[in-house]
Amino acid sequence: MVKKVLTIAGSDAGGGAGIQADLKTFEEYGTFGLSSITSILTVNPSTQLPTIFPMPIDILEKQIQTAFSGGALDAVKIGLLGSLEVISVIEKFFKENKQKKIVLDPVMAVKVNDDVLQPELVNAMIQRLVPLADIVTPNLVEARILAQMSVIETQDQLKEAAQKIYQLGAKSVVIKGGARFPGSVATDLFYDGQEFKLIHNKKIDTSTNHGAGCSFAAAITAGIAKGLSPYDAVCLAKEYVTSAIENGLFLNNFTGYVWHGAYNQAEKRMTKGED
Repeated sequence: MVKKVLTIAGSDAGGGAGIQADLKTFEEYGTFGLSSITSILTVNPSTQLPTIFPMPIDILEKQIQTAFSGGALDAVKIGLLGSLEVISVIEKFFKENKQKKIVLDPVMAVKVNDDVLQPELVNAMIQRLVPLADIVTPNLVEARILAQMSVIETQDQLKEAAQKIYQLGAKSVVIKGGARFPGSVATDLFYDGQEFKLIHNKKIDTSTNHGAGCSFAAAITAGIAKGLSPYDAVCLAKEYVTSAIENGLFLNNFTGYVWHGAYNQAEKRMTKGED
């Protein structure tokens, strides 16, 4: 049976991140993607600065209502939020439908803009969404904010941050150290309250990485929807995104996107968790 997977996130007009990245990834994994758009992101070609246009809350609610019209889904990914009202709507539908297999990508800034979400949004995410999540997937900046740490530059600091985020209520955490993590290799860390598992890959010298974080979280979501354990889903997602970055493409002379088709139908490589 084809699994149904929902993304609640922003729409990237450039096609490489957000909702677009999620739906492409879901398709690559052989799952049926649904989407509820929280906002629309555009980028000015002259200034390279983004603008985010929030979706009216009543329209977002109708989108999520449509997605849940058949009851709980096989998995859900949460991306860019935008307001306290969005968090309230998501929380309501998750609790009403007893939704399981939730992946929270705690998006706090757009890659071309370092502005972080307002503190009240971060606090609401921590208090109301993190405890519902099976996996939280912060990058280094987001992990520092969630763990209230000023720096994460060593493996011990990665572990400390993962523990602190886990203690917020998530069932497991994967911190995306990636190419930003000091050293010669890209390093991620998975933690489920029992064991720390470091995931190492070569660092890729490229600018075609826009959408990598969204795609990684979406791949994890599709993986757990199809029955993979959280750790196995993370490992497959890492392979998928690495291939997407290596084979990326440029939309223009300043934005390089990952290529979601590079891994060639990830579901063919899955040997676990099928019905």
